[in-house]
Amino acid sequence: MASERPKTVTLAEVAAKAGVSKMTVSKVLREVGNISEETRQRVRQAAHELGYLPNSLAGTLSSRRSRIVAVIIPSISDIVYAEVLSGVNAMLRPRGFQTFIGESQFDPSVEADLIRAMLSFQPAGLLLNGGMARSVDAEALLARRNCPAIQLWDCDRHALDFSAGPSHEEAGRLVAKHFLDRGLRRIAYVGAELDKDLSARRRHLALKSSLAAAGIDLVSVTCEDRPRQAVTGRFLTEQLMRMHPEIDGIHFLNDAMALGGLSYLHQAGLPVPERISVVGFNGTSLANAVRTRLTTIDVPRTEIGEKAAQALLQMTEAEPMSDFWQARLELVQGNTTLAI
Repeated sequence: MASERPKTVTLAEVAAKAGVSKMTVSKVLREVGNISEETRQRVRQAAHELGYLPNSLAGTLSSRRSRIVAVIIPSISDIVYAEVLSGVNAMLRPRGFQTFIGESQFDPSVEADLIRAMLSFQPAGLLLNGGMARSVDAEALLARRNCPAIQLWDCDRHALDFSAGPSHEEAGRLVAKHFLDRGLRRIAYVGAELDKDLSARRRHLALKSSLAAAGIDLVSVTCEDRPRQAVTGRFLTEQLMRMHPEIDGIHFLNDAMALGGLSYLHQAGLPVPERISVVGFNGTSLANAVRTRLTTIDVPRTEIGEKAAQALLQMTEAEPMSDFWQARLELVQGNTTLAI
């Protein structure tokens, strides 16, 4: 005989165990009202011992005040977005908010479906990755929302209520200057999924235009059907060097692809940085560097999440604030480019 499901613990049972009214229990669990700390502790202990689980959606619909913050990022497995999310949670959880995470995989239709589903929960706020194309459906949903919406990872365009991220155009210019200052003139870019990742595309275009102003034509090797990982960096670097053996500087879409490219260059006997200089982006390799210290643009990933969440909290309290926060970029000199 199949075992019966355990009975759902009710608010009345928590109230009876704590020796208070149902209204008091409700106020304690919603963190509202002028209730003594001793009573709050007694209610929380009773709820914990009984295994009470509040119906968060029902509370949202009745009070019109949600404790859920919806966050849509391209990929949880990407360390960049994982660290941004860590910053978001570090700010929101102490204030009683919970994040509801969705992965768009840089797919505009998936993002639109996630926005629709998450808005049905009437969240306290919506945090979206800014570096991707947005569908017509998504734009329409965002126009009808009744909560703050914040853009992550992109400060070049301000599409929502607040933006927190770096200027990707600035990043492209920093890399161009780094190469030019070292006298490099045969420069290439290696990347992937630029049709999906608009932030990466802007970095690429800024690098290209900065080099063009110095009379240099950028060689670009990209693909749209491979992941933005080390294996793709290695594959595309091999293609690049076969087609353009004269290249003396390569900028990669991210650190992971740069490390893959470096593995091919070392195997091919092409000395780095004496023969070829390599620059990455995002700074994720810095914490694990041992002998090879990649020159890269370091981005304060966790801080971006913290600033975005902080802005959301200010909006929920109707506090005055600016409409963006631009992350400071730092070009960290490693041993994959020559010092000057």
